[in-house]
Amino acid sequence: MQVYEGTILTVDAQDSVASYLVEDQGRILYVGNGLPREYCSAPRIHLGSSVACPAFVDTHEHLASFATFHAGLNVMDARSNKEIQSMIRDFAAKSRAKTLIAFGASPYSVEEGCLLSRRELDEACPDRPIMMVKYDGHACIVNSALLELVEPKVKDLRGYHPQSGEMNQEAFFAVSDFITGSLSLPELVSNIQAAMDYLASKGIGMVHSVSGVGFAGNLDITLETWLAKSAQEGFAIRVFPQSMDIQVAQKRGLPRIGGCFECALDGCFGSQDAALLEPYSNDSANSGVLYYTDEQVLAFCRAAHSAGLQIEMHAIGDAAFNQAARCLAQVIDENPRPDHRHGIIHACLPTPQGLEVCAAHHIQFPMQTSFINWPQEPDSYLREILGDSRAEKLNPLRSYWDAGIVLSAGSDAPCTDPDPILWMERACNHDIPEQSLTPQEALRMCTYNGAWTTFDEQERGSLEAGKICDMAILSGNPYECGRERLGELKVESLILSGKPYGRQRQSVVAAVAKGMFSRHRA
Repeated sequence: MQVYEGTILTVDAQDSVASYLVEDQGRILYVGNGLPREYCSAPRIHLGSSVACPAFVDTHEHLASFATFHAGLNVMDARSNKEIQSMIRDFAAKSRAKTLIAFGASPYSVEEGCLLSRRELDEACPDRPIMMVKYDGHACIVNSALLELVEPKVKDLRGYHPQSGEMNQEAFFAVSDFITGSLSLPELVSNIQAAMDYLASKGIGMVHSVSGVGFAGNLDITLETWLAKSAQEGFAIRVFPQSMDIQVAQKRGLPRIGGCFECALDGCFGSQDAALLEPYSNDSANSGVLYYTDEQVLAFCRAAHSAGLQIEMHAIGDAAFNQAARCLAQVIDENPRPDHRHGIIHACLPTPQGLEVCAAHHIQFPMQTSFINWPQEPDSYLREILGDSRAEKLNPLRSYWDAGIVLSAGSDAPCTDPDPILWMERACNHDIPEQSLTPQEALRMCTYNGAWTTFDEQERGSLEAGKICDMAILSGNPYECGRERLGELKVESLILSGKPYGRQRQSVVAAVAKGMFSRHRA
């Protein structure tokens, strides 16, 4: 038993701030402003100027992909292609990997205003295959060495551009399949364990992983399910299979399905294939792409809803948002099911009609506030392709919150770096000020609402008696520091099940074997 004394942000129904929290054997026994006599002799941990809050929840992350890319080279902060070339040369000189991966490149954040070409990638890395993934996770550039290996698989697919080396749409997915298929099981497990440790360093104690991105036999879904059940140090993973086949979830005993890739209803703004009701402002012939007809989406939603599964689907543009809203609403109306918690991922560009439908049918939104004022996709670019009027309607957090939509926060990693402090900072400092949330709302979005999204709120998400003691220790108080200084906060430590987080240290065999037979949740 131990007593935490200091500022404790409970994120309970009243957003109470307590002075004491008593933990015993991983559970919270008491939270309040006066310490009961029976706990007075217990050891005390004085928080001082630090502040305790619930552990953060990343409600939308591609864990296997993030883990694979995290082991590669992150070029998000580069501001020129010459800098990226230099980074790749240094990385290639140090890495022993047979195939190299760089990620985070954006034509909108480098001075040249374009992605590296295949020729420029060859200059930086001529001898080994390398894939440089675009920041939005929907395209990549390959060098000549990799093109030679994948050409038979991609040459007849949409999105194949051998001259520039850019692969998008179906060609990109095929290249991704090739890369992931080349990973060994020990590599993949080790990368995922390292990713868990990195997430923990950011104060994240639970991740909702959307999986199913080209591994043979959906290996990543199976493996993440096992690793979720065998994860050490109290780290929690909830797996969403990215499949339109509900048996992929059912045969693994998973109560949910959905995500991006196969469950994406449209593309993204970076590739200008997010589905819009009106054409892009810079291209009157392009309204983006709806990947499925309503009939196809309805068939999937009916099957999943009738089977009792929770559904989440990717929708970026307003046409895709409307499609997701009307299809989910129709199956809910046909077969009412209380507390389904179906969701629309991203929900970047809503319509008033679609929002009304979502509010009436209790459809939740796993949002990416990192997309607000995002260097990889700056406001100037969004205004160019969407026009001022539509650009000002992006990610309307306040409108969503006031409509009663449950918002949670996710990184969409590897598209953005998992950083809950950034999520809160962006949510409270929206480009359209009247769409900002309060610090209390932002912290709830990043904690309690994330746990609620996967039916975990009885055990996690707030600091209340009876719940698991999962806490992030922050350098200051987000309720008091001022919204303009939220980005200065630091995560000092993570406590899961009452203990400071250590690291994932199981061998591949032990992690997999334990997960195969464990009855823990995934």
